[in-house]
Amino acid sequence: MAGRGGVIANHHIKLWDGIVPQECESHPAILRLSADLRWEEAAEPLHADIDAGKACGVGPGMPFANSVRDRLCGGGGGGGAIGLVPCAVGGTAIGEWARGEPLYENMVRRAKESVRSGGGGGTAEIIKCLLWYQGESDTSTERDAGAYWGNMEKLIHNVREDLCLPDLPVIQVTSSVHVVNSLISIIRVV
Repeated sequence: MAGRGGVIANHHIKLWDGIVPQECESHPAILRLSADLRWEEAAEPLHADIDAGKACGVGPGMPFANSVRDRLCGGGGGGGAIGLVPCAVGGTAIGEWARGEPLYENMVRRAKESVRSGGGGGTAEIIKCLLWYQGESDTSTERDAGAYWGNMEKLIHNVREDLCLPDLPVIQVTSSVHVVNSLISIIRVV
């Protein structure tokens, strides 16, 4: 999971309002890989120890995991664990996620460690998808917005290559509808 979490503005200080919608609630079958590479029950904010120093809030990770769990298990027990690997850092541009950059290398390292350590379920698992939520920082200039598609294609290619998963699905979450910027529509087309 790479992306960012929701925050609210409060006198120029960004604070999470602490509200956890029902679709974001924790479940014992949904785990997260912590910053120190330990599996633990996932809870919002998922990225609190990853995007340290910033206010992290609710993002797309828990609703996604709960939806997958409901589809696989019919909302009941069984079906095994779902492991989330938070890697997001808010306010970053896609160029900061290029191969060789610290954010990209950390994401790949954490993804590989999640497989090595058993995906949280105690047995070797595989990565099922990359959930990507990023793009607003690439709407500052028309040049940045116009380069987004090519940069996103390169990111997907590199992640698939570095994880040896040529068919890895990438689910891209639409950038916030609350952004007032004429260039956001270019990013949303991707």
